[in-house]
Amino acid sequence: MRLIYADARGNFYDHPSLRPAGRTGDRFVELDRADLVDLPSGSALVLIPGGRPVGISPRGRFVMVEKEYGREGPAFAVGALLPQGYTRTLWPAFRRPGSERPLPLFGYAAVAWHRGKVLAAAVRTDRPGRWDPARYNMPDLPRKVDQLTGELPGNRIVRQLARCALEYGCFTAQNIFYARWEGGIPVSSSCNAGCLGCISQQPAECCPAPQSRITFTPTVEEVVELGARHLERAEGAIVSFGQGCEGEPTLAAGLVAEALLRLRRRTGRGTVNINTNAGSTERLEALCRAGLDSVRVSLISAREEVYDLYHRPRGYGLADVRASIKKAGRLGVYTSLNILVSPGLTDREEEVEALVRLIEETGVRMVQLRNLNIDPDFLFARLPPAGGGIVGIPGLIAALKSFPGLRVGSFSRPVK
Repeated sequence: MRLIYADARGNFYDHPSLRPAGRTGDRFVELDRADLVDLPSGSALVLIPGGRPVGISPRGRFVMVEKEYGREGPAFAVGALLPQGYTRTLWPAFRRPGSERPLPLFGYAAVAWHRGKVLAAAVRTDRPGRWDPARYNMPDLPRKVDQLTGELPGNRIVRQLARCALEYGCFTAQNIFYARWEGGIPVSSSCNAGCLGCISQQPAECCPAPQSRITFTPTVEEVVELGARHLERAEGAIVSFGQGCEGEPTLAAGLVAEALLRLRRRTGRGTVNINTNAGSTERLEALCRAGLDSVRVSLISAREEVYDLYHRPRGYGLADVRASIKKAGRLGVYTSLNILVSPGLTDREEEVEALVRLIEETGVRMVQLRNLNIDPDFLFARLPPAGGGIVGIPGLIAALKSFPGLRVGSFSRPVK
C-alpha cells in the first residue's frame, strides 16, 4: 500500500516509497489492509488545507512530506468524506505546521492506494439505501422546490428548507420536496449547548459554520401544514424536529407539542421523531405525551467530563440526559443514541464501558454511529488526557452488537 497525497491544484498521487498512516486520537498508526475498505460509492476525496501528509518510510519511521515527489511544489494530505452508512475507523495522518485556523467541519477519514484502487479507513455500519448520495441533488430538485414553494407560498419553513436543499445539499430538506422518507422541519433558533462541532452556529474560536441557523420561530400552523403533508404523502414517512439548521428543538416545546397534537388529529400515519440533546426531562416528557414516536439523543461520550467539555451544556448535565432517555422509554417512545464517533476517543476502553452502562441503564433500542465532523487537532487539544487502551472502532461495534435486541446502524427508521 502507498501514501496518497495531493498537489496545490488538487491532483492526487500515490507516493512511490512511503506507506500510508492513519491517526487515532493523538497518535499516528500504520494502516493495515484489514483496516480498510474500497472507497465507498458516494465518497469524496478532499485536500486537507495546510495539512502535510505523514507516511511511513522504508525504515519504519513516521515522516512528514513537505513537497511533491520529484517536484518542488508543496504536498498536501488527503482524506475521504464518507457517505452515510460508513463509519470512519481512523483519521488521516497529517501535521499542519503554522496553521492557526481549524479545518472546515468535515468527517475526514484516512485513505491509501492499493493495487490501482483507493481504500478508506471505514467499516459499513448500515445499508446506504435511502441515503445513497446518488438519490439526492437530482436535476429535477429545483423544479420540486418551486412546486412546493408555489403550493405553500406563505410557509416560511418551506423557504428555509429550499435554501438548505439547494445551497447546502441537505438530504432531509430535499426529502421534504421529494415527499419521501425522513424530512426535517426546523423549529428552534436557539440552543442550550455550545458544542465544539456545531454545524449551524460556531463561537469565534472555531471555524465558520457550514450552514446558517433558522432565524425565525415558525407558527403552529406552518409546522402542521408542512408536517401533515409529508406524513400523509411520503413513502416511509418520518417528520423530524432538530435539524442541522436549527438549535435545540425542545426549547420550542410549547410550539412542538401543540403541532404534534394537531398533526395526530389529522393523521396517524408515519413517524414523528425528535433529534435532541435531551437536556430537559420535563420538556421532552411533554412532547412524548403529545405524540412523539421516536427520540434520538446525540452525545459524544457517556462520561461526564468529556460530555461537558464537548457539548458545553447550559442549565443541564449528563444526569438530566440519562433521566430524559429513561422517561421517554417508559412512555413507550422508541429511543436511540446518536453517537458522534471519533477514533481514539469513542473506542477507548473507558468510553466503551461508560457507553455500555448508559445503554444498560436507559434501555435504548438503537445506537446510531455518526462520524464527528471536526478538526482532530482542535478536538483533542480540548479534551482531557486519554486513559486506558483502545479497542478500535470495530471493537466498539462488536461490544454494542453483544446487546440482545439492540440495533446498531447509522440512521433513523420509521417506527410506525
